[in-house]
Amino acid sequence: MRPCSSRFALSILLALTMPLSVCAQSGVSPSANPRQTPAAQKPEQQPPLNVDRDPVISPDAEDNVPVSPGNLGPSSRGVALERGANGKYTLTETVNEVVLNISVFDENRHLINDLTKSDFKVWEDGVPQTVVAFQHQDVPVSMGILIDNSGSMRDKRAAVNEAALDLVKASNPDDEAFVVNFSDVAYIDQDFTSSISKLQDGLSHIDSRGGTALYDAVVASADHLEQNATRSKQVLLVITDGEDNASSLDLEQTIRKVQDLQGPVVYSIGLLFGSETDPREERRAKRALQLLSDNTGGLAFFPKSLAEVDSIAAEVAQDIRSQYTLGYHSTKPMTELGYRTIRVEAQARGYKKLIVRTRSGYYPKQMTQVKTGKQE
Repeated sequence: MRPCSSRFALSILLALTMPLSVCAQSGVSPSANPRQTPAAQKPEQQPPLNVDRDPVISPDAEDNVPVSPGNLGPSSRGVALERGANGKYTLTETVNEVVLNISVFDENRHLINDLTKSDFKVWEDGVPQTVVAFQHQDVPVSMGILIDNSGSMRDKRAAVNEAALDLVKASNPDDEAFVVNFSDVAYIDQDFTSSISKLQDGLSHIDSRGGTALYDAVVASADHLEQNATRSKQVLLVITDGEDNASSLDLEQTIRKVQDLQGPVVYSIGLLFGSETDPREERRAKRALQLLSDNTGGLAFFPKSLAEVDSIAAEVAQDIRSQYTLGYHSTKPMTELGYRTIRVEAQARGYKKLIVRTRSGYYPKQMTQVKTGKQE
């Protein structure tokens, strides 16, 4: 059972840890004081995050091996078992699996949907990588819809909510999504669901006041996806009308945290139009949304009016459903820490120039599993 649908807060603690405050016990109204800490409810037990729950399959039989720890050879993984004084064993397993979601366009910005695995080349830190898995089909995703609920959004929410719902309707029917409304605090007003009516109810929680803690909301939502999503492909859609002015994190920390999680693709819609918007604030907000999307493989949009938001939402839905997924095993051991840059190129007969969009890099991740054993 998933956590209940009552309103509950996403929070950030020191050292960029991301515990999620669960919803209140039965009988506590969503309208209760949001600053009171609700009673804890045990979350659903999720499968280990080092298992590929939706493996990427190649059409070529010889490469038709899921990119998952269970199928990696000795050179692709390292396992260390240590026992502590309390009798608990810590099993640390490193896996050099990298999965990329990729959009490809021609010179006229038209999506290209007829490429094969051999049309792609991948480099990590300038070193060629071997693509071992390839997929191009409409894969269900787990999505977080993050809507700015600050005071300046009051007159924009009706159009924004309609566009967000239209995006969900245009998406894969097997997608799951949750709704976060954020001002100076981020709240989940609807947890994971595929129900349009439940998402509509979550979006309708409009309480436009306070500041804009965009960065905190993004990082908390990315962590919520990692802990609770049931789809391996993950997306965040962020809609805001101004720069962050209330987060405990800055932009650099936010991008680093999402990359460190090997987290979701972020699509941003900046409603930065209107005479009331300060030009300097507009430039800072645009830069932040652009960098956040660019570094995660997403897109940032800056419409000139609310009338454009609905068509942008449709474009985002199409982009998500048209992506290629590539998998490769890094030539570097995961014990070698530090940021790794990724470059992907596509070339195919009949196209002069192909534009590839994916995440710019990642931080290697160690999966740690604790097992209990007897002391000798």
